[in-house]
Amino acid sequence: MTAVFQASLLGLDEELGVGALGSTVRRTTLDRGAWLDVRPGWLSGADVLFERLAEVVPWRAERRRMYDRVVDVPRLLKFYDEGESLPDPVLDDALRALDGHYAEELGEPFRTAGLCLYRDGRDSVAWHGDTMGRGSAEDTMVAIISVGCPRPLLLRPRGGGPSIRHDLGHGDLIVMGGSCQRTWEHAIPKTARPAGPRISIQFRPRGVR
Repeated sequence: MTAVFQASLLGLDEELGVGALGSTVRRTTLDRGAWLDVRPGWLSGADVLFERLAEVVPWRAERRRMYDRVVDVPRLLKFYDEGESLPDPVLDDALRALDGHYAEELGEPFRTAGLCLYRDGRDSVAWHGDTMGRGSAEDTMVAIISVGCPRPLLLRPRGGGPSIRHDLGHGDLIVMGGSCQRTWEHAIPKTARPAGPRISIQFRPRGVR
């Protein structure tokens, strides 16, 4: 991992851990049965976690077919399936806290963790929904913790329309729920402006990718 991360002094001084959920979570009701929860700064000491994950996660560069050619995926990846140990104990704490908060509404636990490393402004993810598997036909949830430098996450209705922007980093939590994965799309756009590295940790239920 060659990107340079400038940690905040506050982030390095804080003890690493998850905060409260409950009434601290702000929900936005979208249309077509979708909703969005945001909890800024949910993970304290997030800069410490960024540095740990950047070093210990076995990041992979992938290539995928795009129309008639194979291209580099513009970010580094690591997927932790059910039964695999997560790369830091605080992620186990986060998973338990998310399960506790969303158990009644989701009706099942979060099972997997996908990690993405955006090294600089050239790394991105195009407009998409997590519709591989059950997300294409069922309501579900995807919970994302962001550590490192903030990057904008954009959301828009599937088929086009005005977008919603959330700048996520330094321990922020965002949860996309209801029909969000099949009726809305999200993206991390490229930027020509200076952008430090960011890691997103995406928790999903079984059969959702």
